[in-house]
Amino acid sequence: MSVPDYMQCAEDHQTVLVVVQPVGIVPEDQFFKIYKRIASVSQVSIRDSQRLLYIRYRHHYLPENNEWGDFQTHRKVVGLIAITTCGSAKEWPQTAERFHGQKEVYSATLYDSRLLVFGLQGEIAEQQRTDVAFYPSFEDCSDVEKRVEDFVESIFIVLESKRLDRATDKSGDKIPLLCVPFEKKDFVGLDTDSRHYKKRCQGRMRKHVGDLCLQASMLQDALVHYHMAVELLRGVNDFLWLGAALEGLCSASVIFHYPGGTAGKTAGRKPSISQPADAGKRHRPGAQEVLIDPGALTANGISADTSTEIGRAKNCLSPEDIIEKYKEAISYYGKYKNAGVIELEACVKAVRVLAIQKRAREASEFLQNAVYINLGQLSEEEKIQRYSILSELYELIGFHRKSAFFKRVAAMQCVAPTIPEPGWRACYKLLLETLPGYSLSLDPKDFSKGTHRGWAAVQMRLLHELVYASRRMGNPGLSVRHLSFLLQTMLDFLSDQEKKEVTQSLENYTSKCPGGMEVITLPDGLKLPPVPFTKLPIVRSVKLLNLPVSLRPHKVKGLLGQNMATASPFIYSPIIMHNRGEERCKKIDFQWVQGDVCEVQLMVYNPMPYELRVENMGLLTSGVEFESLPAALSLPAESGLYPVTLVGVPRTAGNITVNGYHTSVFGVTSDCLLEGLPGVKTRWLFGGGCSLPSSPPAQHITATVRYSLSAHTPQPMSKEELSSTVSVQLFNGETQQLTITLENIGSEDIETLELTSKIVSTKEFLSWELDEPLSHLPLKHGQAVTLTVNIKVKLDFSGQENLLQDLNDDGISVTGLPISSPLRQVLKPRPETKPVSSENGRADRVYLLRVIYSTAATPPVSVVAVLSYLSKPEELLSLLCESSGEKRTLMSNVQMCCQTKSTFFSLEKFDSMMTTGRESTGGCSLFMVKENSTQSSQVKSSQILFI
Repeated sequence: MSVPDYMQCAEDHQTVLVVVQPVGIVPEDQFFKIYKRIASVSQVSIRDSQRLLYIRYRHHYLPENNEWGDFQTHRKVVGLIAITTCGSAKEWPQTAERFHGQKEVYSATLYDSRLLVFGLQGEIAEQQRTDVAFYPSFEDCSDVEKRVEDFVESIFIVLESKRLDRATDKSGDKIPLLCVPFEKKDFVGLDTDSRHYKKRCQGRMRKHVGDLCLQASMLQDALVHYHMAVELLRGVNDFLWLGAALEGLCSASVIFHYPGGTAGKTAGRKPSISQPADAGKRHRPGAQEVLIDPGALTANGISADTSTEIGRAKNCLSPEDIIEKYKEAISYYGKYKNAGVIELEACVKAVRVLAIQKRAREASEFLQNAVYINLGQLSEEEKIQRYSILSELYELIGFHRKSAFFKRVAAMQCVAPTIPEPGWRACYKLLLETLPGYSLSLDPKDFSKGTHRGWAAVQMRLLHELVYASRRMGNPGLSVRHLSFLLQTMLDFLSDQEKKEVTQSLENYTSKCPGGMEVITLPDGLKLPPVPFTKLPIVRSVKLLNLPVSLRPHKVKGLLGQNMATASPFIYSPIIMHNRGEERCKKIDFQWVQGDVCEVQLMVYNPMPYELRVENMGLLTSGVEFESLPAALSLPAESGLYPVTLVGVPRTAGNITVNGYHTSVFGVTSDCLLEGLPGVKTRWLFGGGCSLPSSPPAQHITATVRYSLSAHTPQPMSKEELSSTVSVQLFNGETQQLTITLENIGSEDIETLELTSKIVSTKEFLSWELDEPLSHLPLKHGQAVTLTVNIKVKLDFSGQENLLQDLNDDGISVTGLPISSPLRQVLKPRPETKPVSSENGRADRVYLLRVIYSTAATPPVSVVAVLSYLSKPEELLSLLCESSGEKRTLMSNVQMCCQTKSTFFSLEKFDSMMTTGRESTGGCSLFMVKENSTQSSQVKSSQILFI
């Protein structure tokens, strides 16, 4: 026997073997359709008996294996069902002859046979025959299962008669010696009268009867015969048959303990009625072999009544003892070179039992032994089958990586150099099945969830083999997908040289078949998801950019386009506001405008050791129609963070969601979503994308501001120099005009024009007339309109002690801090503006002082004075006092404080401060309140200074 049956399990020892084969020309699909119906009759309840007969069907069985039927009866073909087609009566004789010829192949062991004829009608078909059944067609054969059951019952009758004949043999000392094929030549010339020879014959016959009892569902009888056979064969050192007796004992014990079977089938076997009801639950440790009374044996070694032994059988083997006996049996098989197939099958059976017992480590030892069993010269197909079964068994015991190893060996065997036509499709299919064992998934999302799992070197080797196999299959699209997956997921483990080789190969493949984002479906239904290149380049941060200030949309009251919150008549709407809270938090706090260019900034990094070219890089959006303007990048080797701005134009209004970006690298188009970017810092991004409103087309204008100062005449400015920031310095009472030119640079017509200003306190500095500009509306694209703004400075300082506070409240600082101008900008003196000089050419210094003075006649008076310091402290004092007496009184009584420092100083100290340059800055109009005076006097040379 040269071909092992890798599907064997321990319970197969209880089955009878029936071969189902076609005779003549039978369509393959029709044959297997009938074969499946026949195989569905896997066990038959015998009439007038409580026993079951289990059947094992094979549609192909080597006749040489049938020669081992005496060694183990479940290997013997006892039934034959032939399926044939016959179109006319003339063909019937030839069909019948073929059937008889088929029976001759298994005639030595055959119990019964049946012929199923399809397509023959007439007198011949109407004849009632037990061995032949006629059916008009493959569809009209409703009683096939019933005929198979009758056929199985006839097999049982023969089986039972043979069992009884063997068990009650009265032929004296002439018990036949059962042999395996390779033993026949060894027993030629042996002394058949020796005691050793007789015990050998008795032991082998006991073992054979045990097999028959097991097939006839007489489990207890089988256990007794196996025990007795073990004792007899051990005494004569008949190791081959001793191993068979031990294996039979293990099989009977497995059937007792595991009535559901060990083959892992979905439908478990029904326990035999002859077994105790609790047989499946009885795992009795310490069970011993049966004790045999020599006096119970007849002269020829076969007891006429086995009821005595059955009653004295303490129990079958325990689950632990089953494995020990399997080990012993396999060791005996290993002594015979020609018993390699039997040894291998015994290992497989033991592994299945250990898998049920969840003893994986011991099971792996049996499998390791099976790997080194030499079966001689095996064909490539047999090698593939052997490695595939080993892989399945390792998977069964939970050794996933070992299972993947042997499946990969089987895949390589499919394309061995000795095979004339390599099976690349079978190789590719087996390689795909190895992926789970190596912790490898073809979904790139599984590699962005955390740390890398598995051995990267082995995974890369497997991916390279998938690329090569798919190329040899003639499917370049598969090669591109696997190579893209290799580059994306294994980039961190590739050396610089490997990166160059992989990218060169990828470019060669994509030149013939560009890579895309479509899902590839394999013939067996497996779907390969797309592989976006999120690491070529690596994106570190994403930020949505607001529009420039001059292009940002502003809501116009009273017009359409209001959102639901403002348009709704209800003050509070809990359904809308609360149910959409999560969606609302994802929105950006600014708007893009339909028809305007919008920008998203990315910080990217090139991890490759050479220049990386990225083509057709643009934004992926949803919600509104969006025109993405693609960009092309050329990133230097290991560039570090590099800013990239992606632009696009929304074509319709609504809510737009930025989902990611798309690229084209090495001929592979990728759609990279933001949610799939690991470690990306996003600004204003929540969840998998960012949503922001896209406003309807806005009316955009550009403003050119022309103004003139008394000190100089401004020069015309180019468009590049235009700015909305204007600085004007005026004295109190001075007037200036600003000319503003508005040009429509947008695609929409300008229909309305409003001009607003922020005034200082209650003083009106600005005035304008809009009648003339409004008469030119609507303003078409490219048209311009001019308007004039008058600036007149008019401040009243009389009696207003809170003037400076009002100025500060309006945003103006007199201490050097930035202030807000009427044009709502931070206005600073232009460099060309000349300061107003004093008589000696020295610029005035402005101080804010709180003057506190008192006399004996009046209570202390505190007033705010803004003093314009001229050239000398004496000039300042002359402004405060009209006479020298008053000057001396003021110097002796007045205390001054700098408001910015909240510190009191004497006048002498203040004088020293001014001369050393430790003065405050900023200023306003100069005024003072004199003692015993009812009116304020304005100080000359006062000025207003806008900073």
